[in-house]
Amino acid sequence: MISVGRPTLMMKIPSPATRSMTRTILALAIAAISQASGFEIPAESTQCLVGTSDGWDNSTVSLQLFEKREGAWKSVSKPWSGRLGKSGLVWGRGLHPIPHGATSKQEGDKRSPAGVFTIGGAWGYAPTIQKHRDLAYRQVTTRDLWVEDPQSPDYNRNVILGHEPTTPWEKKQQMRQTDPAHALKLFIAHNAPPHASPNGGSSIFFHIWRDGGSRPTAGCTAMDKTKLEWLISQIDPSRHPLYILLPEAEFRQLRSARKLP
Repeated sequence: MISVGRPTLMMKIPSPATRSMTRTILALAIAAISQASGFEIPAESTQCLVGTSDGWDNSTVSLQLFEKREGAWKSVSKPWSGRLGKSGLVWGRGLHPIPHGATSKQEGDKRSPAGVFTIGGAWGYAPTIQKHRDLAYRQVTTRDLWVEDPQSPDYNRNVILGHEPTTPWEKKQQMRQTDPAHALKLFIAHNAPPHASPNGGSSIFFHIWRDGGSRPTAGCTAMDKTKLEWLISQIDPSRHPLYILLPEAEFRQLRSARKLP
């Protein structure tokens, strides 16, 4: 199980960096998870955000937060709307196995990763945010990079430079600091270290949507600012929170067999 409950940072000061933090068209593919792999939600995970879309090629998502109480999943919110990647969904790399033969996320495909993922730490522009005391938060600085270069050993990591960015490569990897959509975000552990697959997709977050939700994302899950602030305030690392993102039909197919929320 990948754990990213606390942002793992890498310092480059100025020695070598230290290590820090399907698409499928066939409905049978989802059945492969339950029948072939026996995948189940980890028992220690008692908080779960569920996202469902109308199909693999749809960029609109319905989100709802659940918590397990006395052995049963209970909703703790009404559903709310969000946006996904411009091209819809594709299988991501998380806690779930990827069905045999299914297409999986690639860097730049403009699809949001589907599956089951750990929810990690938060990043933003403000000095402090409202959050659970155990949820790690980092205020982004000019020295913060998020590496999206598949050829880099730091791929899909937050790297903190010991100096201001000077090279074209460093400047290209800089985390955004003037974009309102990225003023607050929460990490989705798709293709996360230490097992990040080169070109498997990087920098997947929950973040603020653009133009009131009229625009899709490049692969993240976006929502209204107030909803994101509320979600972050509810995330409790001790509950080992998860994000389950699937098309509605596949989610219903798996729900009973895998005891999903």
